[in-house]
Amino acid sequence: MTAPRVAEALNEALREVMAGRPDLYLIGEDILDPYGGAFRVTRGLSTLFPDRVMGMPISESAIVGIGNGFALAGDQVIAEIMFGDFITLAVDQICNFAAKSATMYGRPVRLSTVLRCPVGGGRGYGPTHSQSLQKHFVGFPNLVLAELSPFHDLRWLLERLLDLGRPAILFEDKQLYARRAFRDGVIDDLFGYAPVGDGDWVRVAAHGEAALDIALVAPGGLAHRAVQAARTLLLEHDLLPQILTPATLYPVDTAPVLEAIGACGRVVIVEDSTAGGTWGAEVASQCTGRAWDDLAAPIALVHAPDSIIPSAAHLEQAVSVTADRIVAQALELAHA
Repeated sequence: MTAPRVAEALNEALREVMAGRPDLYLIGEDILDPYGGAFRVTRGLSTLFPDRVMGMPISESAIVGIGNGFALAGDQVIAEIMFGDFITLAVDQICNFAAKSATMYGRPVRLSTVLRCPVGGGRGYGPTHSQSLQKHFVGFPNLVLAELSPFHDLRWLLERLLDLGRPAILFEDKQLYARRAFRDGVIDDLFGYAPVGDGDWVRVAAHGEAALDIALVAPGGLAHRAVQAARTLLLEHDLLPQILTPATLYPVDTAPVLEAIGACGRVVIVEDSTAGGTWGAEVASQCTGRAWDDLAAPIALVHAPDSIIPSAAHLEQAVSVTADRIVAQALELAHA
């Protein structure tokens, strides 16, 4: 059976989670039928759950604030920001209210909120609709950051985030929506994947290979580019790569990365944001401090160039993180 596209899998996951949680609300701009959201992820849900799927005004601060109200009243909420770029308009509600409310009243307060944010370029939307702003939310106490991937079960991911009782942001790379999700541990003829530990991390490796030359650490939005890079490294350069992809970006669980360092000593961390105070830099900092003696070379970071994101396809490609850029950095590290 052909695997569903990621947008379809996310739609199904939202439907199943809402069916099992009568106190769960879904809110956002233009999410009602027949439109079903800018990327059609919520299509059909307002018809199935007319009292719990609610259209919101064009105000990101209001959307998050209303979601916070639901959560403080004891309900659960998944709120959609139409484009992740606009999350900056809701920073006060996220960082100064939701994240702090969980622990600033002298006792723990459950806030079961998940804020869905489509991010990333590759679709010609230009500077104001193509950014990857994950790094700006790393390090806020009580604020959980997660990222969609084609490996993880999306119902499991949504349930996990709602059950944390902490505000969470789920970043969803827009290029993933039209791609097929992976199923049953198989990616292609060369690579398969398997969960690590409790399933928050997924490890991608060549079928039947236990050895390892280099590890690529990449969030879910970069999964396909990382797989393409790994294929090139294996077939054209005779290097055995491994890819590590987390569902949760922050708080950081570095255990799988530390294990990879112990196995091969060479790690490349890849992300779509520009450099400076990033999730990847945080992972590298923590791992370097804990595994310095096991590193064969400093952990390498791959970021997008320091530029806005143009609309023209050839210019956008020039400032994007590509499989070729990942390969080039991996080869430099492998020969260090």
